[in-house]
Amino acid sequence: MSTSSSGAGDLLVRLGAVVFFVGAVATLVTMAPLFLGTEPFPSIAYAVCMLMGVGFLIAAAGVVRSARAGAPQR
Repeated sequence: MSTSSSGAGDLLVRLGAVVFFVGAVATLVTMAPLFLGTEPFPSIAYAVCMLMGVGFLIAAAGVVRSARAGAPQR
């Protein structure tokens, strides 16, 4: 019988997924005026799109942390 508990990096993976999703939505919103022929958003909107990369890095750090916690000790 095993108990299900949160791993070492589970919180980081979840947080990274949320940040990535926010960046993905920002990317869709920022690109919409380019296809609709309207005025583009200011530069700060393009900076928010970088959250996709930041979210990916946070999630990757969580995966690495979980892998290190589960690795056998030498």
